[in-house]
Amino acid sequence: MARKFNFSAGPAMLPTAVIERAQQEMLEWHGSGMSVMEMSHRGKEYMSIAAKAEKDLREVMSIPDNYKVLFLQGGASSQFAMVPLNLLGDKDSADYLNTGMWSKKASAEAKRFCTVNIAADTSDNGFTTVPTQAELNLNPDAAYVHYTPNETIGGVEFDYIPETGDVPLVADMSSTILSRPIDVSRFALIYAGAQKNIGPAGLTIVIIRDDLLGNASAQTPAMFNYETHANADSMYNTPATYSWYMAGLVFEWIRDQGGLEAMGEINKRKADKLYAVIDNSDFYGSPVARNGRSWMNIPFTLADADLDAAFLAGAAERGLITLKGHRSVGGMRASIYNAMPEEGVDALVAWMQEFEKNQK
Repeated sequence: MARKFNFSAGPAMLPTAVIERAQQEMLEWHGSGMSVMEMSHRGKEYMSIAAKAEKDLREVMSIPDNYKVLFLQGGASSQFAMVPLNLLGDKDSADYLNTGMWSKKASAEAKRFCTVNIAADTSDNGFTTVPTQAELNLNPDAAYVHYTPNETIGGVEFDYIPETGDVPLVADMSSTILSRPIDVSRFALIYAGAQKNIGPAGLTIVIIRDDLLGNASAQTPAMFNYETHANADSMYNTPATYSWYMAGLVFEWIRDQGGLEAMGEINKRKADKLYAVIDNSDFYGSPVARNGRSWMNIPFTLADADLDAAFLAGAAERGLITLKGHRSVGGMRASIYNAMPEEGVDALVAWMQEFEKNQK
């Protein structure tokens, strides 16, 4: 059976080696007599899996000791409410940078709990740029600053980490986490849905600085309180056990590839190849400003939109699937997370060049 190159924005490709490992361990995990899916989350076997996954993530990301790592459920969208519930403290406002659909949804949810200051908004240009540091209208009295470093739908990515002074910086890294090295200490809280660069859907990872725990508002439900999960080692209720296990295999795989330094080099090379085809052609175009282009999600358009269907059909025949762009953007979108091999990007580049040649 031949696996196809899946350019989906999420759920996305997993490394073949990880799937093969999970296949080998599916029926019985390490002599336990049962599958990971059948294990009690409080049993010694599963507890060892969970502990190793956290240890490997801490190692791969160089997470400082004064940060807790939580393995939660509810997707990144649940964090849109959990962040204000836990971080507002005695303040009544927070800053949000609106640079795409996901940051816009996050700010809309936060308005249920506090006054939201939109410190930057790129909707006027169709979310095709990122604001510069000088353009950020930050409130020094805000409880926190929230932004989305990479907007999955629009393919827009910050090329810098915003400076926020003493105000805690919160980042939705769902589509960029683990793609390259980052300095975790620059952030107060990082959260990410798993289904792009971490593992299968069902798991959400939160990395939170210790001093931010214990500040949840009185009306915060126990399941929405970060302290609840930190005190219970993410075992307050039954976690997404199999997704957690799969994420652990991905962390091992990243380490075996050479860590985030190596992943960053590969991902930059993959993105450069695709952007080179787009930029060196009048047949393809990118809607995103050059200083805001994503490494992970690359939207592109054809000069003649009437050719989109033929392009997608030909791509599918060559094993290049889920390339259709989001309905709000149109055109194509190639999501090239860690698990997308360079071979897949090379195949897409070859098809783009072939298709263009055939149309002239």
